[in-house]
Amino acid sequence: MRLVKSITADKMRWIGLLSAICFTTTAKAQENSPYSRYGIGDLIPNHNIVTRGMGGISAGFSDYQSINFVNPASYANIGNTIFDIGAEADIRTLKSINPSKKFTNTNSLFSYLQLGVPIGSKKMAKKQSYMGLVFGLRPISRISYKIEKNSRIPGVDSLNTLYEGSGGVNQAYIGVGLRIKNFSIGFNAGYMFGNKDYSTRLTFLNDSVEYYRSNSANTTSYGGFFVSAGTQYEIPLKKGALLRIGAYGSLGQNMRASRDIIRETFVYEPNSNNNLRVDSIFVQKDQKGNVKLPASYGLGFTFSNAHWLFGADFEGANWSQYRYYNQTDFVRNNWTVRVGAQYFPASISTPVKKYFSFVKYRAGFYYGPDYIKITSNIPEFGVTFGAGFPLTSLRRSSGFGDLVTLNTGIEIGNRGNNASGLRESVTRISIGIAMNARWFVKSKYD
Repeated sequence: MRLVKSITADKMRWIGLLSAICFTTTAKAQENSPYSRYGIGDLIPNHNIVTRGMGGISAGFSDYQSINFVNPASYANIGNTIFDIGAEADIRTLKSINPSKKFTNTNSLFSYLQLGVPIGSKKMAKKQSYMGLVFGLRPISRISYKIEKNSRIPGVDSLNTLYEGSGGVNQAYIGVGLRIKNFSIGFNAGYMFGNKDYSTRLTFLNDSVEYYRSNSANTTSYGGFFVSAGTQYEIPLKKGALLRIGAYGSLGQNMRASRDIIRETFVYEPNSNNNLRVDSIFVQKDQKGNVKLPASYGLGFTFSNAHWLFGADFEGANWSQYRYYNQTDFVRNNWTVRVGAQYFPASISTPVKKYFSFVKYRAGFYYGPDYIKITSNIPEFGVTFGAGFPLTSLRRSSGFGDLVTLNTGIEIGNRGNNASGLRESVTRISIGIAMNARWFVKSKYD
């Protein structure tokens, strides 16, 4: 029985490429999170859609149908060419304690785009050695906020302040993983680049006296090369079970930066919808400097058998090392505990007509302090759910043939508490398509 019409390899490739174009051209980042003002902005989930559904466990996770870019040691287990793309939509609700306010918005965002290929030879396979190569592109963080504040300066006048920021960090990388028997090691290397644009605009509100408006803006672009590494070790257990232990990490990184600083007065031109400069109080162009990112690390394990997978991770980053033009920010060292599981109901004898027995069901949770620290430690926690739905014929799902899987994930998270004065709840819906196919295998005829 075929639940879906057969898809040829050529059609699958075109579907994947068109999906990539659609995802990358329609993704928007319009969130309004005041937390994104600090550090490098809001950190985007550092996991693929599969592991997001399991709380983000990644150190000891390896899957031949998707690409785990957190631990590059997992690349060694790539059996076929994998085209993996992900996108997400999140609903954010901000609640301030005093004054009591509420703001909700919805965003669609690009998560990652990656291609993995096995590069090992038959000679290596005979010696139980395997290699995999991965190319990828993904965002690391984003900055997006627009906050308006009205206040009164005693003895002066009413003041309107508009805080606005945009930008973020992205990463283009190439990775390789090598497996020798039960031990795997891998590396990611590439270029990290981004920008952060901040502005503060002041407007005095007066019915009889007209004041010029002021604008204080910093525009910074930065970039630099990076390297990260990971290891995994497999321990076979009884009855086909497997224990996989993993660790990954990266050293601190210095990125070269260029900054423009502007302090000016301006008037708003309603006809052209532009700001017209009146006077430049201070202007400095192309100021050279550095942005220093911290070292990070993670370790964990997974236990798996024919139907179940359990895992846990502990990860951390030394954000006290963060510097922006030798200046510190409201950030702190942080850690996160992640726990997750996956259940696969099907067995060898399960008939293919039982479609939902071939779906992989996932759940997990995470907890830890946020890396941003304003007035107090900000807790960050959430629960996750997910599933992997096969889109090609189930008759081929047990082998290494052409497979297409729709991976989904739902995350319900919270950031902040009453002590911090601001709570941010997030409902994130993630969707990914992983295409597993023999793209670069030369056809042979008997």
